[in-house]
Amino acid sequence: MEPDPVVPEPYGPIVLKLPPAVPLTDDVFFELCALNNDLRIELSARGDVELMAPTGGTTGNRNGRIFIRLGIWAESEGSGEAFDSSTGFKLPNGAVRSPDGAWVLKSRWETLSHEEQEGVPSINPDFVIELRSPSDPLRLAMAKMEEYMENGVRLGWLIDRLDRRRRVYIYRPNTPVEILEAPESISGDPELPGFTLELTPIW
Repeated sequence: MEPDPVVPEPYGPIVLKLPPAVPLTDDVFFELCALNNDLRIELSARGDVELMAPTGGTTGNRNGRIFIRLGIWAESEGSGEAFDSSTGFKLPNGAVRSPDGAWVLKSRWETLSHEEQEGVPSINPDFVIELRSPSDPLRLAMAKMEEYMENGVRLGWLIDRLDRRRRVYIYRPNTPVEILEAPESISGDPELPGFTLELTPIW
């Protein structure tokens, strides 16, 4: 694991461990998130609830720029659906994760019922983007990307704007992580044909 260039290292999420006697069903978790919509809440594969602070202004602005570009491409390309950072996905390992941006093939998304789409969908995205925020330890961000790959995500980008080297980590299953330093843009080919993200507005 690469050392975190940010000093001091961020603390990361607050982790709440629940007793086995307290079942956290999908419906209960969805209601918990709805009642605390000022928090970012995820669920680990072990069943621990992870509470994260709301996104700061700069990170939220950059996340918005990323999603706008992903959404415009998805609308024009037509083969999949784009999702913003408020969407939680239940992965095959039981974790519920909310990437900063995600894309799912329409042919897979449409296999879900209306009720499944309205709740926390039990489906792994085909593509995820994570933009590192000041509250994210690099080791945890990298571990989350590895979890995505282990659960069927085909392409993932971790954009570390906190690192002065302006690094982008590109993840694919069963492939060594590709690290780019200060790229002007990154391409989603072949998984996302024709999608290119310009990074100058993100840095």
